[in-house]
Amino acid sequence: MGFEQALWHTPQVARYVAFIELRQSLPGRIWTISPFVDQVKRFIARFRSSDGSEVNIEFALREALANAIIHGNHEDLNKCVYEACRCSTDGEVAITVQDEGQGFDVDAVADPTTPENLLLTRGRGIHLVKTLMDEVRFAQGGSVVYMRKAPNARPRRGKKAA
Repeated sequence: MGFEQALWHTPQVARYVAFIELRQSLPGRIWTISPFVDQVKRFIARFRSSDGSEVNIEFALREALANAIIHGNHEDLNKCVYEACRCSTDGEVAITVQDEGQGFDVDAVADPTTPENLLLTRGRGIHLVKTLMDEVRFAQGGSVVYMRKAPNARPRRGKKAA
């Protein structure tokens, strides 16, 4: 369906690294975000070295999920958000979040760093996601967001530097 197409539509870099992917759906309720993100964090921790960037990944995922529920699905309890998290053995994390909404024009989103927007109470989520992740792309008219954090391979155990 649309979600599967969005996941495999993303360009693949010519590199061969083993990965595992976790796919889930999230009910359209804000209170479900924290337990959901906690589960994804545990999944990522199995493949990525702890280097401080895990906080950026967590915050970006929270923002993407909140945007999908609030702005994409308009908090419609009959709609879900779909998430896929792919972790490579070299520590790369790729997350796709898709809502069931109509999408939006990414280019029409106001820049929250301009003087006239600094005091607004909303409108920083996309900017934060783009700042926290190494790559962010939108597809299907904005109803799909693809986020990627670059690899951070775990040091090999048992070998000492000379």
